[in-house]
Amino acid sequence: MRTSEFDHVKERGHPARGKCMVLGALAVQGSGASRIGFVTGRRLGSAVVRNRVRRRLREIVRKHQHDLREDFWIVLIARRDAADASYLSLEDEWLRLAKRASILAL
Repeated sequence: MRTSEFDHVKERGHPARGKCMVLGALAVQGSGASRIGFVTGRRLGSAVVRNRVRRRLREIVRKHQHDLREDFWIVLIARRDAADASYLSLEDEWLRLAKRASILAL
């Protein structure tokens, strides 16, 4: 995703806030498959920690990509608690926030 698309989702999207992440979702007609961007700021920790969190979030989304509805732009913003969270707790929170944001096709 481009910076302008991130900003568009942050301004007009509907946020779903959790303990470890914030999920912003915006319906975009005719955009095809859902597009997802990840934000891991320096508050999270060192580069090693940020990259680990980003890898985990990407894997969680990849694992559930076939359950996502089309025509959505999604931004996942990691919070400080994500650095200490286990993979399973991140996955549980992703599923809970995705259901709340109505982006799952289940």
